[in-house]
Amino acid sequence: MAGHSHWAGIKHKKGKADKQRSKIFSKLSREITVAAKSGSNDPEMNSRLRSAIQMAKDCNMPKDNIERAISKSKLNEALNYESMRYEGFGPEKIAVIVETLTDNKNRTASSIRTIFQKFGGSLGTSGVASHLFKQVGVLRVDSSKFAEDKLFEMAVDSGAKDCTMHKDFCEIITDKNEFYNVKTNLEKNINNFLSFQIEWKPLSLKEVNSEKIQYINEFINMLEDNDDVQFVYSNHVTN
Repeated sequence: MAGHSHWAGIKHKKGKADKQRSKIFSKLSREITVAAKSGSNDPEMNSRLRSAIQMAKDCNMPKDNIERAISKSKLNEALNYESMRYEGFGPEKIAVIVETLTDNKNRTASSIRTIFQKFGGSLGTSGVASHLFKQVGVLRVDSSKFAEDKLFEMAVDSGAKDCTMHKDFCEIITDKNEFYNVKTNLEKNINNFLSFQIEWKPLSLKEVNSEKIQYINEFINMLEDNDDVQFVYSNHVTN
């Protein structure tokens, strides 16, 4: 894969057993609750909430679960999740960024550090890995709903920097500061996005021998399975 991202992880886990599905729903619920708590309960007025709800729907999360997660933001005023970012190097020296939502920073830091150490990696200070990435806006569109040339045309006209076709979706990349302007322009022709948010994209990719990829995937999966972890980004690609 050309650089792992949280989207790849969520799509991969969608096909897993009920226990894994429950874990995904828990993560999505937490993101919805935090998004609703940070602004309006109306997704039309809260872009972070709108994105979280759309991702939940794409993962077949029941409507009742979504509504409960939104209500939780107001019912429990003491609820306080904090966004934390961890950076380091995993197996084969791949650069990794882990974004979390946690109500216990000590627990989360200890868990993440243990996973890195288990796979021969190490956590570092802020900036140790993020300088190998760039934050960009990423919008994903169901490619089955538009002709490929139409998607490219819309991306260019909206002010996007790049447009890449994948098997099931089209990925449109924007400058971080132009993200919402591009999104507004695209909404003139696109009613719903599969996802839209600011993500970490690697500036260059580190090639990893195909014999090592299973071990790296185990490392990534263990991070993503942690209850406090929301998104995982890395810069590896299989050679």
